Amino acid sequence: MSKLNYYREILRSLEDWDDFLMRESGLPGPRGNLELAQAVAEEGDEVRFRHYLGYTPEAAPTNTPGEFLAFCGVVGLGALLARGRVDLLPELRAFANDPRWRLREAVAMALQRWGDADMDMLLDEMSRWVEGTLLEQRAAAAGLCEPRLLDDAQQVEQVLAILDRITVNLGGAADRRSEAFKALRKGLGYCWSVAVVAHPESGKAYMERWFDSQDRDVRWVMRENLKKKRLARMDAAWTAAWLARFDSGGG
Repeated sequence: MSKLNYYREILRSLEDWDDFLMRESGLPGPRGNLELAQAVAEEGDEVRFRHYLGYTPEAAPTNTPGEFLAFCGVVGLGALLARGRVDLLPELRAFANDPRWRLREAVAMALQRWGDADMDMLLDEMSRWVEGTLLEQRAAAAGLCEPRLLDDAQQVEQVLAILDRITVNLGGAADRRSEAFKALRKGLGYCWSVAVVAHPESGKAYMERWFDSQDRDVRWVMRENLKKKRLARMDAAWTAAWLARFDSGGG
């Protein structure tokens, strides 16, 4: 039995989940219990999710068991979206700006759940988030750049176009010391490679247009992606050649 199904069975046997979830949360610690959070999303309902969403940053700070309950609530919003509850999108978008980084990761997981059910609707909505805050853009990139979602060439083209727009915004950002900017920069530092591997011909062309950028943060993003093993497995010669040019100070 998988860990996910194991947790689903336990949750079905419990009336009150809170103590169990906090005990098994993995927090404080480096990694929350993602399998358990997914089980909550599968077995929970809106009433339960809303209860968990009530664990605010003040009541449940970063790296506490209470934060895990809030995390489960956000992932649960994704389960509801997958069932057609698009009215919840503004609420999920607001959580993309939560000060707790785990909650922001939960938003990406929620978006991926929606993408499993309707990738076209996810793409349409993410084309709006790219005009939002830096953290909303980060959520869009992270939500879309999940390998299991990227099996249709046309859809990957749209993902690449969205990443392109977000990279334009990164290069035009004024406050580069903010936590939001740093989070977006870090996210783009891996997202490009995920999308490029899914559609190499088009993806490489998109990336190459950024290799001559004079913006130091855009160049950092591109170099970080070139260092990812997935790109080397895709095209070792192309990746090595461009990395050598970056390391020599070229474009």
